[in-house]
Amino acid sequence: WSQVVSEAEKIVGYPTSFMSLRCLLSDELSNIAMQVRKLVGTKHPLLDTARGFVYDSRNNLQMRGLVVLLISKAAGPSTAELSFQHDMVSGIYSSQRSLAEITELIHTAFLVHRGIVNIGELKSCDGPLKDMQFGNKMAVLSGDFLLANACTSLAQLQNTKVVELISSAIGDLVQGIYYENSKSSEENCLTDDIGISRWKEQVFLSHSALLAKSCQAAMELAKHSPEIQDMAFQYGKHMSMSHKLHSDLQPFVRESSNDTIAFSLNSAPAILHQEFGGREAWLKQIREPPHRHACVFQQLQEAIKAGKGVTSAIDLCRCHGNRALAALERFPPSEARDALANIVYAVTRFP
Repeated sequence: WSQVVSEAEKIVGYPTSFMSLRCLLSDELSNIAMQVRKLVGTKHPLLDTARGFVYDSRNNLQMRGLVVLLISKAAGPSTAELSFQHDMVSGIYSSQRSLAEITELIHTAFLVHRGIVNIGELKSCDGPLKDMQFGNKMAVLSGDFLLANACTSLAQLQNTKVVELISSAIGDLVQGIYYENSKSSEENCLTDDIGISRWKEQVFLSHSALLAKSCQAAMELAKHSPEIQDMAFQYGKHMSMSHKLHSDLQPFVRESSNDTIAFSLNSAPAILHQEFGGREAWLKQIREPPHRHACVFQQLQEAIKAGKGVTSAIDLCRCHGNRALAALERFPPSEARDALANIVYAVTRFP
């Protein structure tokens, strides 16, 4: 994955890992960073998010902006935009580069907002209550600041359809995250029988909509046909679905020296395992122990590994990957198209 991202960044002209530095190094955010230092010594999630801006071991923080730039270069200029080709650098319009930065800012803003913790569920080892409350305030204010900057830049693109697309993606994100949070308090989501089809709908809202609509918006900025816009949307949608499935599968396929790797009961392998085994058997598996120790969690993980949930999730990941590759076929052969294909291969390959 790291090699694929590094090679793709060379194609679009500069490392997207520095895409948001103009905003992140502003005086306002420097002040926020100084305030966040007060959280050192606590377990507030905002600290981990801040570390991820500097070094992200999973290399997926800047993935969205990179894909927007790659698909812009892969599509190239349209015949309707011949008079504006002087505005292109490395085969990408300046407005498309701005869109890639906007996409990253929106994603970053929602990452920061996801760091808000439920004060009622805190433990004494998490840190002083006053510091955790302060962390929540910082997560709200700094996330709002990033989102406001993104919206200002979006308006400066002066394209009504693009504004509509990205605004609807922000709405999708809010809806997806709200649904996740509203269910998380219900007995650790055990009462929520969503099924894999419902899981797909939720993942599209909270993970895929922003990238899919940003890819489509990049085509709109170059005045490409509705057909090409739809192909870009389909690539963004299915690639990000594969990316999420790949992430969900890691606790079940990654070899580790640890006894167990944390996983969500609402991850794709767990939901597919539940569908194959039946709802009642799943609830019995989880509720039988009076309390959840690490060994119980490991037993549940082993049960999911032994069932059909993991192999089915891998098949689903590859299915979405194939649909993303099929969408790429409508773009002319190029280095950028190859890089987009390599990103799909990276998230659909398993040990």
